[in-house]
Amino acid sequence: MATLAYGTSSGSPPDPPSRPDNCPPDVEQLGRATWTFLHTTAAYYPNKPSPAQRANMLNLLHSLPILYPCSWCALHLGQEMKVHPPDVSNRARLSRWLCERHNDVNVRLGKEVFDCGKTDERWKDGPPDGSCD
Repeated sequence: MATLAYGTSSGSPPDPPSRPDNCPPDVEQLGRATWTFLHTTAAYYPNKPSPAQRANMLNLLHSLPILYPCSWCALHLGQEMKVHPPDVSNRARLSRWLCERHNDVNVRLGKEVFDCGKTDERWKDGPPDGSCD
């Protein structure tokens, strides 16, 4: 990748070059899409899941460290799951578990931590002002 010079009159760096839409996802795009899928799936997970639903959710989560295309991410998630096993007992606990794992990643990457009390607002209901309705 080429190094870009700061040649703007304001002294701020230029916007990074955008990738064409037909490129494979990079690790950041893949991560955002995966977290969106997982959080949204948890937001619609039952409050009282059946044994089959619990087993299927565990199968999904346990498949990620094996199949996820980012090998470093997969390894880290597998290690985290050993320390903090997934809680698929109900929707609120699954959402909380995913939020905490996501925040573990955010901290490692120097990103802002998400308020886990707002998972339903972010992934299911939308903000109370109705702006997403």
